[in-house]
Amino acid sequence: MIWLGSEYLMFQMPSGESVAFSSDAIAVEIVDETEGELDANMVKQAANAVYHYFKHELGRQTVTVGEFAKAMEKALDGFEISIVSTQRPRTASSVAEADLCKIARDSGRTFELTFFPRLRDELKLQLLSSPNVVRFSGLRDCVKELTGAKRWSSRCAAMEEQIVGYVRECLNTDAAKAGCMLVLD
Repeated sequence: MIWLGSEYLMFQMPSGESVAFSSDAIAVEIVDETEGELDANMVKQAANAVYHYFKHELGRQTVTVGEFAKAMEKALDGFEISIVSTQRPRTASSVAEADLCKIARDSGRTFELTFFPRLRDELKLQLLSSPNVVRFSGLRDCVKELTGAKRWSSRCAAMEEQIVGYVRECLNTDAAKAGCMLVLD
């Protein structure tokens, strides 16, 4: 599992799943949903303040979407900006999932030569449903499969970084306007 950076909070969605967001990603989501009616810089500052409140003052790692929305409303009220939080029901298609270990196994004995093109194809396939989150599970087992390792090593760590970087690059290229989150675990 990849450890969350200090700039992330886990958001518990109404469906029960948890998704990591940074304060910048939250601000982008809010500005996108209001279709540019709010000043992006002001929303970013408010999101940073609310994030800091939950993460540092309350010492929380997980927050519900509702809790964060209420705190954002209060923060933006301080700027005399009125927003109403609406929780859109999330459909099953809002999270696209794939198994990295299966992709590695399907690559056969050619390992990396066919793994990375198959991974990109899988990402493109997952993006067809316009998900809010693309989740690839089994990263650690996938890395061990590709490297042939039984124990985690520096070679495994390097392969893990290569996979994460590759998926991020593909997501930026293939889904530049999609605005979806990426989760690798």
